[in-house]
Amino acid sequence: MTEIQDLLSYKLHRVANLLSRGAELRYRREFGVSLWEWRTIALLGAAGEPTSLVQLANAAGIDKGQMSRVVAGLAKRRIVLRAAHPADGRGVRLTLSKLGERIYQGLIRAAAQRDAAFRGCLSKAEHQVFDRALAKLAGQARELIQREKVTK
Repeated sequence: MTEIQDLLSYKLHRVANLLSRGAELRYRREFGVSLWEWRTIALLGAAGEPTSLVQLANAAGIDKGQMSRVVAGLAKRRIVLRAAHPADGRGVRLTLSKLGERIYQGLIRAAAQRDAAFRGCLSKAEHQVFDRALAKLAGQARELIQREKVTK
């Protein structure tokens, strides 16, 4: 009988949680931001252009309400700026403030350091196999999601 500890999804989830916990500890200590705040800042910084709340939530993989709370906290601290959407009076465009840009630069350097440390424990061949395996798993996950939607 298969145990939960034997499931690939469980193993991946455990590793992802360990990576996230370590990241949150560092980013909180160095920059005073939570993990979701870091991801939001990173997504806005990488976008390089004003982004809607819905786009940001989709990119982060969280619901709009949760992203709205994260953005509200960042806006209150003047890390994120909100501006009315020029074509939609109800829409809001989000960008990083000057402070947000400085935090983003520091966060992305810290993230690159962490990433290099993780990659450093793999040989070049292991890294290539790992990347291919992740891509295959992501493709399979998308396919299974589509099948589940069809069988509703």
